[in-house]
Amino acid sequence: MKRFEILEHKADLKIRAFGKNKKELFKNAMIGMENVLQAEGKGPKSKPREVKIESSDLNSLLVDFLSEINYLNEVNKEIYNKIKFAKFSDKELEGELSGYKVKGFGLVIKGTTYHNLEIKQKNKIWQATVLFDI
Repeated sequence: MKRFEILEHKADLKIRAFGKNKKELFKNAMIGMENVLQAEGKGPKSKPREVKIESSDLNSLLVDFLSEINYLNEVNKEIYNKIKFAKFSDKELEGELSGYKVKGFGLVIKGTTYHNLEIKQKNKIWQATVLFDI
């Protein structure tokens, strides 16, 4: 099973992530987003970063999660390629991110949107379609 795919979109960035469960879906959505940032100058490992998100529903949780990671990318000049979830439900998550330092990004994501956001289970595989404003 592939982790994610980049979908065609005229002006913004659209990805579809896949997972055997919701945790893996969120992880693969994060990896998909991180892969398109076109990180420049891979550096040393980053220190672990804690994330704690509470939202009203699963869709909001995904948007808030990806938005928080995007914020941490920019502030810390880091790319995250791993997450260990300590807590995960449809309305909240806690985890520890790890990754590496970078010099910059070739692509800047302005925000994670709700436009055409979709999370569904199809043939026992979870899928999420997310549009990013670039």
